[in-house]
Amino acid sequence: MDISTIFFTIVSVVAVVSALLVVTCKNPINSALSLILTFFCLATFYAMLEAPFMAAIQVIVYAGAIMVLIVFTIMLLNIRADANKKSFHNVPLGIVVGIITLLTAGSFLARGKVSDLPGQITPNIIHQVGHTELIGAVMFTEFILPFEITSILLLAAIVGAVILAKRNLS
Repeated sequence: MDISTIFFTIVSVVAVVSALLVVTCKNPINSALSLILTFFCLATFYAMLEAPFMAAIQVIVYAGAIMVLIVFTIMLLNIRADANKKSFHNVPLGIVVGIITLLTAGSFLARGKVSDLPGQITPNIIHQVGHTELIGAVMFTEFILPFEITSILLLAAIVGAVILAKRNLS
């Protein structure tokens, strides 16, 4: 067994355990911290797949910005964990839906096949130019309209949040 297989196994075990802690922790802050650890494990997987841009985005956007929003929301709403309260609301239904989803995904994976269609960007071009440069060139040429629409939507969300916050303070 080589070192990359051992490292992958360790990161996989940490990812699965932290993902289980996300859904089993009674304290929402502990769940959020476990989710951050899961995001870092996913970033490690991206780095192992030689996708450094995706690894960086995983850490910056999800483990950074999104988790800050989630933690602030938890603190703002003052969600408290009630350790004495047992809640098994719709657990059997959730188990059935989870098993059906798992079986459906497995059947799609079993019936699917990998496309052998060659793309415009070969591995040689990726190694010569780099992942980030290629993604940036495509994003700011072919996909500039969706990029700008997304930025306008984010700006509208920020303005709406400020307006709502000012109303609550008055």
